[in-house]
Amino acid sequence: MLSDALKKDFAAIVGEQNVMTEEADLHAYSYDAAPLDQRVPGFALRPTSREQLGKCVKLCNENGFPITVRGSGTNLSGGTIPSKGGAVILTNALNKILEINEEDLYAVVEPGVITAPFAAEVAKRGLFYPPDPGSQTVSTLGGNVAENAGGLRGLKYGVTKDYVMGVDFFDVNGELVKTGSKTVKCVTGYNLSGLMVASEGTLGVFEKITLKLVPPPQTAKSMMAVFDDVMSASRTVAAIIAAKIVPATLEFMDNFTIRTVENFRKAGLPVEAQAMLLIEVDGHPGQVEDEAAMVEDICKKNGAKSVSVAKDAAERNKVWQARRDALPALAKLKPTCVLEDATVPRSKIPAMMEALDKIAKRYDLTIGTFGHAGDGNLHPTILTDKRNHDEWVRVEEAIDAIFDEALALGGTLSGEHGIGIAKSKYMEQETSRATIEYCRRMKSVLDPKGILNPGKILGPLLAE
Repeated sequence: MLSDALKKDFAAIVGEQNVMTEEADLHAYSYDAAPLDQRVPGFALRPTSREQLGKCVKLCNENGFPITVRGSGTNLSGGTIPSKGGAVILTNALNKILEINEEDLYAVVEPGVITAPFAAEVAKRGLFYPPDPGSQTVSTLGGNVAENAGGLRGLKYGVTKDYVMGVDFFDVNGELVKTGSKTVKCVTGYNLSGLMVASEGTLGVFEKITLKLVPPPQTAKSMMAVFDDVMSASRTVAAIIAAKIVPATLEFMDNFTIRTVENFRKAGLPVEAQAMLLIEVDGHPGQVEDEAAMVEDICKKNGAKSVSVAKDAAERNKVWQARRDALPALAKLKPTCVLEDATVPRSKIPAMMEALDKIAKRYDLTIGTFGHAGDGNLHPTILTDKRNHDEWVRVEEAIDAIFDEALALGGTLSGEHGIGIAKSKYMEQETSRATIEYCRRMKSVLDPKGILNPGKILGPLLAE
């Protein structure tokens, strides 16, 4: 509970209008995109300058208020669900692009800058920022870094961590820590920038971020390969990678997802197909022609019923929009949508697809699967109604089974959505008890009161 005296202290920092304690405001910040229970914070703060941000962190720490920093709340693992009675710090007023440097190919941004408009602004300068999370039209760059967000282009271009050159952040005392550099090479000291990526707000609060930019590809060619069975499509993914071809994107959709998206978008998708691969190669025009021909050949040799090539940019955009519609289309079918991102080595995709089919039948659940098959990052999506207790029990058992299978295949808990609250209970299963204890000791030194987004990643091992 925020006392009147402390409310005045915070108001003196951010202005009275930016200290929120009304019930309606607090409920708006009690959840995120993960289907987890709400937790109502005690208050929310909206700093409008980086200086105010640091002062808010300091005052919260001095008074022992847990802090959860919130961009757009789009994360899918509960990373921005606050602690009950704690503080939510909003970054939506910290939304300035501070610099786009066309000579040295970097940009400096505040944490609340929205991803897609930033990429568009970069593109106007003839440059390219590749990370493209599905929520890019609303997600913030600070959130992308905190969760190490990925996207459709992750196969060839990597994920957010591959573009973070530096992160300046406030420690728990509100002191500014500067990391990284604007230079291509930088090995000065500990790699604190790397430590902050995917730390989910548990180690510091981002003040500004330096991001690498690259030249855009000269051209690109998009293809749609249609299959009569899922396993043929899965084997094609492994075959393309084994042929030493790295497409910019290599996406998978199963029949259930194809039909759902077609009902949603009317994009002309082949609803009779059991599986579909959406593939894009980019680069030098000659290389694109060669690789497109090789990909088409591999698809046909592995059982593709047809392979079509987008004729122009409009057709290409239509196809990719259909892929981006997969989650919102599936989410409309049932009251609760559980999107997972268990990731396996690419050669294990056929085995994982087989396992997902068995899990859906074993627990009598509807699971639509799509995802970034090229990097092994599948999104099995369970459609359910959390109010149905018996079904929800089966959903939770199915999620356990999905991660058991992914880890048994040499995979990982998350390809791009982070751990948050949702997957913290599996952490030791993938890593080790020593790993958890090492992280716990580090956290206890950097955040002695345990106020920085408590309960995330390491779960109940940290104080709530």
